Amino acid sequence: MAILLALADGERHGYALMQEIEAQTDGALRPGTGSLYAGLQRLMADGLIRESAGEPGADRRRRYYAITEQGREVARAEARRMLRVLDTAAAKNLAPGLRPLASK
Repeated sequence: MAILLALADGERHGYALMQEIEAQTDGALRPGTGSLYAGLQRLMADGLIRESAGEPGADRRRRYYAITEQGREVARAEARRMLRVLDTAAAKNLAPGLRPLASK
């Protein structure tokens, strides 16, 4: 999910993906190159991302990745699932500061 979120705004190369994932999680996730590229390979095999040429003028030595429409659909579905989990946690008073969606 972190990779899909990092690609939701546009194409990125591996190092930029690592930086974006670290930034979007406030440093909680710091993927190493091995785990990042293994994840990229799995997402490509599943058709959720694709390799791309990058933006015009991009460094041709780097591999760039982009999210596919199927990847966006999967990310949307996962975001909805996560919201339901958070809603349940809030309803059970397990998420301080959150209120169940039904009470908002």
